[in-house]
Amino acid sequence: MKTLVVAPHPDDEVLGVGGTLLRKKAEGEEIGWMILTGMSEEHGWSPESILKRKNEISKVKEFFAFDSVFEMGYPTTLLDQIPMNQLVSVVSAKLRDFAPTEVFVPHPSDIHSDHKVTFDVVASCAKWFRNSSIKRVLAYETLSETELGLDSSKVFRPNVFVDIEAYLERKLSAMSIYSNEIQDFPFPRSKQAITALANIRGASSGFKAAEAFELLREFL
Repeated sequence: MKTLVVAPHPDDEVLGVGGTLLRKKAEGEEIGWMILTGMSEEHGWSPESILKRKNEISKVKEFFAFDSVFEMGYPTTLLDQIPMNQLVSVVSAKLRDFAPTEVFVPHPSDIHSDHKVTFDVVASCAKWFRNSSIKRVLAYETLSETELGLDSSKVFRPNVFVDIEAYLERKLSAMSIYSNEIQDFPFPRSKQAITALANIRGASSGFKAAEAFELLREFL
C-alpha cells in the first residue's frame, strides 16, 4: 500500500491523518505528502516566516519519515484564483509520479476555500482513467475547518476508523512542530482538543483513540 495525504497547508496532514500515517509507516507502508500552498514574499510573508515554515516542513518530513514530499508552492488562501485546469494538470502529474494506492483529502464541507479547492482538484485527478493506481480515496477532518462549516448538505460522515492509541502522543508531538498553530484550549487546534477528538472517535469505534475518515471511493 502506498498512501498519499494531500494537504492544502502544512499542519493539515498532522491534524487529519497524523496518527494513521505514523501507524502506516510503522507497519512498513510507503507514505507521501503533497502540500499545495506555500509562503512567499511576493504574497506578503516575511523572510523570517518563510524560513520558519521551511524548517517546520523539514522537521515534519523527518518526523514521519515520508518517502516523498511534493511542495506545490501555490499561494496560500488564493488557490481559488488559480485556473482549475492548471491545478489538475500539475497535481495529476505528481500523482502519477508517486502512484499512490490510497489518497487522503480534505473534506468538501471544510470552511476554508483552499480546502474546498484541494478537494475538487483531487476528485478530478482521482478518476480511474487519469490515475489508475488510486484504489481508495478518503476524506479527513481538520479541526477548525471541518466542524465549522455551515453547509448542512455536506457534513462529515465518518465510516472508517483507525486505531491510533499507540500513536496519539507522537501525533501531538508532531503538531507541536507547528508552534504558531497550537494555542490554548478551547482553541480547536490545541492539544486538548486534538486529544478530545481522538477520544470521541475512539468511543464511536471501540478504541481508546482513533482518527475518523469518510470513504469516498474504493475499487476492489
